[in-house]
Amino acid sequence: MANLLPNRADWFPAVRAPGADLLAGLVVALVALPLALGFGISSGLGAAAGLATAVVAGAIAAVFGGSRFQVTGPTGAMTVVLVPIFHRHGASGVLAVGLLAGLVLVVLAIAGVGRAVRYMPAPVIEGFTAGIAVVIALQQFPSALGVAHAHGDKVWQSAWDAVRQFASGPNWVSPATALLVAAVVLIGGRYLPRLPFALLTVVLATLAVKLFHLDLTLIGPIPSGLPAPTLDFVHLDQLGSLIAPALAVAALAALESLLSATAADSMAVGGRHDPDRELFGQGLANIAAPMFGGVPATGAIARTAVNVRSGARTRLAALIHAVVLAAIVFLATGLVAAIPVAALAGVLLATTVRMVETASLAAIARASRGDAAIMTITFGVTVAMDLVSAVAVGVGIAVLLALRSVAKEARLHQIPLDDADHLDEEHQLLHDHIVAYRLDGPLFFAAAHRFLLELAEVSQVRVVILRMSHLTALDTTGALTLRDAIGKLEHRGITVLMSGLREDHLRTLAAVGALPGSGPGHLFDQTPDAIAVARELVSRPAESSH
Repeated sequence: MANLLPNRADWFPAVRAPGADLLAGLVVALVALPLALGFGISSGLGAAAGLATAVVAGAIAAVFGGSRFQVTGPTGAMTVVLVPIFHRHGASGVLAVGLLAGLVLVVLAIAGVGRAVRYMPAPVIEGFTAGIAVVIALQQFPSALGVAHAHGDKVWQSAWDAVRQFASGPNWVSPATALLVAAVVLIGGRYLPRLPFALLTVVLATLAVKLFHLDLTLIGPIPSGLPAPTLDFVHLDQLGSLIAPALAVAALAALESLLSATAADSMAVGGRHDPDRELFGQGLANIAAPMFGGVPATGAIARTAVNVRSGARTRLAALIHAVVLAAIVFLATGLVAAIPVAALAGVLLATTVRMVETASLAAIARASRGDAAIMTITFGVTVAMDLVSAVAVGVGIAVLLALRSVAKEARLHQIPLDDADHLDEEHQLLHDHIVAYRLDGPLFFAAAHRFLLELAEVSQVRVVILRMSHLTALDTTGALTLRDAIGKLEHRGITVLMSGLREDHLRTLAAVGALPGSGPGHLFDQTPDAIAVARELVSRPAESSH
């Protein structure tokens, strides 16, 4: 437990030279402000909830998290999961889910499961990332088109309803604003990546509304400051129905945060995060944020990347980002209330474009048809259903394809016997009555049936030798299948010998009664010893006939 807590070494570099972290934290706060507002609105709880999340969760994760570059706050991926929870359980349900998810993350951290993310297949990651980008873009359709209330259980349904309502009475000011903001953010970010174009475009759009009296929907009044901590949103009668959503939120928070921390490590020199401590920090952040009206949070890949590229050196930068946003919450809520919703939609549309790495998608699509299928299916399920289902389906298909590939590596080879020292007549006799096989690769449930078919069809022999030294893996299914094959051979009067059997494989075969014969006399350390016994067994009838 002690290894999950902060230590003084985390802050020594920040105390000695805080300048770079102070500047990076300010830049990240300017980038995070419109994103926090936009994701708060998209989640259903409003802009104030997005700001509260960025402040509370951002500060706690900066102190307790396992990455010195990670920036935590509301994200588009989390919003995708929260929208159906909000529609089904309301704002109180979202807050309770966030707290429960935080508790789950703390338990996962203590259990030490943070390193499991390294086993996530790349096609699944790319598939759900592209799917999230599409879902976030679809979520912006109502705001970008100036539609106040779009209906639909799924995000694509509400997007279609927004398009239908817009077509019945179009007002081109909102979509023009959203597209112009998105274009400026994308183009400006490409050529001047250090400037916070997201914030600049939102400020310009706000000024344009004031100067030209544009017909745009504004964020509206936001309470100044953070609400007092409360637990009033927790209702015991709701907890049963909230467990499954909480597990989904926890899974997403763990996955996105650890992927973001891994990406930060690759961008920074000498960066290496502690995955279990990162889960612990995210867990505490998600426990605290709902108490102040915030939505569940994760490590944010986009803001973390800005943090690294802005010169951050320690976790002080992420903490400064939270402090700057807190100052805005307490001092500038009047200005925030005047921001047009369409401008925030444009910022988020630009974010979705940046999320998609077309080069990575193309590389995976070229790598193999199986990887392309995994990526495509994960993408489709993400858009049509939800992220957690998509990850489960994608990983499940990846596991099945991996098992199929491993099973193909299993082989049963007939091997020649070394008969150079025997007469031609004896050689012919041995050739006709002894057959030796070498088992290569794994013998497990996905491949075992092939061995049963091949071995059981052996005929016109007296002795079968199974060379087991090249067997890499053996599970219970494989052992039972081998037992059936040996039983069929022995039932037909064929003697079965084994050589080179590993100790762990010996225990497995013995446990299910799959060893040949009635005792150790059929097991040999070396294949030549088994061949010698086989020759003796075959030659006995010939000797008795003389």
